[in-house]
Amino acid sequence: MTEPKIALGTWAWGDTASNRYFGDTLSAASLKPVVTAGMAHGFTLWDTAYAYGQGTAENLVGELLAPYPRESYQLSTKFTPRMAGTGDHEMADMLAGSLRRLRTDYVDLYWIHNPDDVEKWTPELIPLVQSGKVKRVGVSNHNLAQIKRANEILGKAGIQISAVQNHFSLLYRSSERAGIIDYCQEHHITFYAYMVLEQGALTGHYDVDHPLPAGSERAKVYNAALPQLTKLTAAMKAIGERQNASIAEVATAYALAKGTTPIIGVTKEKYIASELRAEKVSLTPAEISQLENLAAQTQVDTKGFWEAPMV
Repeated sequence: MTEPKIALGTWAWGDTASNRYFGDTLSAASLKPVVTAGMAHGFTLWDTAYAYGQGTAENLVGELLAPYPRESYQLSTKFTPRMAGTGDHEMADMLAGSLRRLRTDYVDLYWIHNPDDVEKWTPELIPLVQSGKVKRVGVSNHNLAQIKRANEILGKAGIQISAVQNHFSLLYRSSERAGIIDYCQEHHITFYAYMVLEQGALTGHYDVDHPLPAGSERAKVYNAALPQLTKLTAAMKAIGERQNASIAEVATAYALAKGTTPIIGVTKEKYIASELRAEKVSLTPAEISQLENLAAQTQVDTKGFWEAPMV
């Protein structure tokens, strides 16, 4: 199965009453139209993780994809070292739980979620690939040296990293500046860009007069920065209007133009059509340069608390 140009992310699906990072608690009933529309329009790669609500998102993904033939979609989930215990088989155990929740006997792409002890955790991917429970492996939030080292470790078993997943957007280009995107392209590694829309701050849905949901973790990060984003989002709106595209679609198109595969968190059916439009938006070099300059002028730092600097 070929990989779609855009993957669908389920981080927000992990919100619970006690864990309100995004500000909404979602149900299988409310998300079913998203899955129906996504599958109908070729968005068949679903990215999740045990860390998203301690299995909440995986349970929803598993339940909602259960009616579809397994070969018709791809599952991407993650081992999170920071959530591991002290047992001898922590990665295998976490994968077993993920498979159970996802209602499958294999995942198409299994990631090491963060680079805490590359030497310790990377070798544990090898038996999982050899068992057939993992088809391909990736690393997330790793810098270039860590990516290269992980590839060296896996290479001894004839396995190579097939994907890297890092934070990348108009506001956060550290993986580009560190040479990670170029490295991926040179070595036929797919670079998956997460937080392309900066958790809603680059969608046009939120501004100084319409802040992000009060009480959510993302509101604490982004609401104070909304004034600095005004000129950038205005330029994105103007560019989009020339192609009948929204601000969010321009943000996604930017990530596509950089040769990445955006992971877009979708919680409503209408956003599936938006991603289809984003695939058709074409940005000129002049428009890309304009947006990058305006983004730099904001001086907004959106590095997540879980991220280490890439350079």
